[in-house]
Amino acid sequence: MAAKPIYRVVFHQQGEVWELYAREIFQSDLWGFIEIEEFVFQDRSKLVVDPSADKLRHTFDGVIRSYLPINSIVRIDEVEREGPARAVKSEGRIAEFPRAPMPPPRGES
Repeated sequence: MAAKPIYRVVFHQQGEVWELYAREIFQSDLWGFIEIEEFVFQDRSKLVVDPSADKLRHTFDGVIRSYLPINSIVRIDEVEREGPARAVKSEGRIAEFPRAPMPPPRGES
């Protein structure tokens, strides 16, 4: 049986761009969200520890599933193997992905 694919997810989070790796990604039942499960982090036994990777490891420690708003996602790639998780300060201007206008509330025309 083939190994499960690994996905690299890059998204905006509070003025930073986060890059995570996960084995499961799918459209959520919550409208406008993507579900991410089975986070993959590189081995901790390295001599040099990247503080941003360590921050993300602690942030997602014990998290079974995470829901990301679609408009915060920059890209999702299927990759051959995981890389280092990263959180970098967002440089420059970031524009939200355009959305369709909201329909009027029921009962109003």
